[in-house]
Amino acid sequence: MYKEVLRSIENVEIFPIISLIIFVLFFIGITIWAFRVPKDYIKHMESLPMSDDDLTDIKP
Repeated sequence: MYKEVLRSIENVEIFPIISLIIFVLFFIGITIWAFRVPKDYIKHMESLPMSDDDLTDIKP
């Protein structure tokens, strides 16, 4: 049943390509962000679960 529905859609083969491009662009964006984020921000975020104070003055 699903095969027939997908076969009836015109240009359905473009959807997997678009999905892959979106995924790759998102992955590249997150990777670039991870390497460019300040180290102070990383240290602040990794200490949050154990800290009792509300230090929110460090921004990315």
